[in-house]
Amino acid sequence: MLVSERKPWDEILNSLAQDKNIFIIACGGCSEACQTGGEKGMQEIKEKLEEAGKKVVGSFLVDFACNKVLIAFKLRRYINDIYKADSILATSCGIGVQAIASMIDLPVHPADNTIYMGGFSGVWTGEERCLQCGDCKLDITGGICPYANCPKNLLNGACGGSDRGKCEVDPEKDCAWAKIYERLKETGKLENLKRINPPHNWNLMQPPASRKKSIFWALEFEEEEKEVVK
Repeated sequence: MLVSERKPWDEILNSLAQDKNIFIIACGGCSEACQTGGEKGMQEIKEKLEEAGKKVVGSFLVDFACNKVLIAFKLRRYINDIYKADSILATSCGIGVQAIASMIDLPVHPADNTIYMGGFSGVWTGEERCLQCGDCKLDITGGICPYANCPKNLLNGACGGSDRGKCEVDPEKDCAWAKIYERLKETGKLENLKRINPPHNWNLMQPPASRKKSIFWALEFEEEEKEVVK
């Protein structure tokens, strides 16, 4: 299971600043368990987008956004509405965002951050990987994670060792930033490469004590009851 939490709303709106028409895709798997996805999360996002003056041209819930077979069935069904959108907003972990972005030539924005839980989280069938960095930038990089795909974890373009689209560390591996360039070109977002991203805050991958005492860390822990303020 990958644990996710909603990004700050101002950050979501800022990422959608140039987009008027939005299509929402929500995960009904891990993200629903985290209360960021599912029907509830999808409806919350829809209402907030409309309050902000955005037009939601459609939405769908997929059982597992990391499963590209399930996504393909849904995309085929909703494809006419999807292409009325300027971009897609996905409520899922980083795996789901990458899987969706690999199957549609529209920008895909993450509504959530995937939270590091300090260990192995399971096996999935696709090549997408998520390092659970806590600050998802997949919309900037075309749905291709620079942390999981670049051995140097570069966030601002390829290193000097990249050679004809291949990685310096592993010459048999495609350079992550060459792939990002091609994806951004396909979606008309090459201007993203002009953006200088600040260094990543790796402290986000140090789970706080409070998280280690939650059921998302281990099922034997019980959630503390929150005091109801009257």
